[in-house]
Amino acid sequence: METLREILDAAARGVFPPADGRTTIVPQACPRDAGVLSFTAHSVVFTDEDPQWVRAALRATDCDELAATLNARFLTAFMDRTGRRTDTVDAMVVGSPLTGRPAVWLTEIDDPDHPRVISSRRRRDEVRVWAADGGVLVLGRGIAGRLEAAVEVDAEVRHRGLGRALVTAARQLAGGEPVWAQISPGNARSMRAFQAAGYVPVGAEALLTAH
Repeated sequence: METLREILDAAARGVFPPADGRTTIVPQACPRDAGVLSFTAHSVVFTDEDPQWVRAALRATDCDELAATLNARFLTAFMDRTGRRTDTVDAMVVGSPLTGRPAVWLTEIDDPDHPRVISSRRRRDEVRVWAADGGVLVLGRGIAGRLEAAVEVDAEVRHRGLGRALVTAARQLAGGEPVWAQISPGNARSMRAFQAAGYVPVGAEALLTAH
């Protein structure tokens, strides 16, 4: 059986699970993170719950079989079963590493009070933070230890390309590995910034975290 990290590493290379309409169930990579990854016509549920329960709950979900893993009824049952919570179903994007120096001036900082840093440290390990003039870039180890990026741009400097510059810098600071990001599909500004910086969509995910 492939591990969750192996599935993610393959997806970062453009190699996806077979589009066969099935659901793969794998153990959690760590106690913190459980959830669902949805690729084209194939889903991955990562949980330490009984796989038989997962499959029974999916069968009981009254919707198209391909949509069951991200259906609100299944996710609610999943949260009730595990005592976890989730915020939203995110688009999952990935960018390959880049060489060279960032085009934006960055200063690495330790700012535990910044809202983006607080949010990242709840979901990620080994969090590093860089400040730019008008923005913040965060890199940390998220689902299955993959490298994840998050950015924040101050309202007064938006629409000037800073978001794109920050997420491009994330690829240059990645140390030779892919950079992942989770983006709310309704956040069109963020989605455009990541796509303009060369990130590509690979699927959707619902991350379930402990209360």
